[in-house]
Amino acid sequence: MSDDGDAALMEASLMAVADAGIDIRHLLFERFLAAYPERRPAFLNLDAASRRMTDETLQILFGLAAGEGWVWPLVAELVVTHRNYGALPADEYDAFVDLTIDELGRAAGTAWTVAHAAAWRRQGEALKAMIRRALAEWRSAMPGGAAAAPA
Repeated sequence: MSDDGDAALMEASLMAVADAGIDIRHLLFERFLAAYPERRPAFLNLDAASRRMTDETLQILFGLAAGEGWVWPLVAELVVTHRNYGALPADEYDAFVDLTIDELGRAAGTAWTVAHAAAWRRQGEALKAMIRRALAEWRSAMPGGAAAAPA
C-alpha cells in the first residue's frame, strides 16, 4: 500500500541530506556498533557493508512508502541472508531502522519537520513489522537454521 504523502516527505528529506552532502552511514554505524559491539567482527569490510546496509535500508523505507512490490521479497531475502551472521534478534533490526531514521533527521537539519519525522517513523514501523514477519516465516521454514525436510 503506497502512501504518496509519506513518499513525498521522505523524498524531500533525502534531497535535503544530499544537498547538504552528508553521509549518514558513519555516525549510524558508530552508534549501532556502540550499542551492539559484539557485531563488529561480522563486518569484515565495514566501509562496504555500511554503504550497502545504509542504502538498502533507505531504499526499502522509501519503497514501502511508494508501494513498491519488490520490498517484501527483498526484506525476506535479507533476513535469511543475515542468518549467516548468527541469530539476529528483532530488536537489533529495530535499532538499526531507528538509528537510520535518527541520523537522517540529524543530517536533514532544519529541513526535518515533525511531518518528515512522522513519515519516516510510519514506514520504519511498517519495515519492522515486515522484518518480524520474515523472521517468523524463516524460523518456521528452517527450524534450527536448516531447511525443513520435505513432507
